[in-house]
Amino acid sequence: MSYYVYILLCKDGSYYTGYAKDMKRRVERHRKGQGARYTRMREPEKVVYVEEFDSRGKAMKREREIKSLSHGKKQRLVNLHDKSCTQ
Repeated sequence: MSYYVYILLCKDGSYYTGYAKDMKRRVERHRKGQGARYTRMREPEKVVYVEEFDSRGKAMKREREIKSLSHGKKQRLVNLHDKSCTQ
């Protein structure tokens, strides 16, 4: 079973990082205002980063790593991901 770590870009330019077993369902909950308090306050705009893991523990560990990054480092992670997806 796969688990995903994702980063949402919010309308105020901030990032929200989370993990989920069902990405589509989780992102939809964020969009409907039923997700985390952070995204209820800042309204998610789009998914800008996703990583897939084979266990919940690995996904949670990576989520914590990303959450500990500064905004600038998250931005670089997102930019690197964009470049690798377009090549």
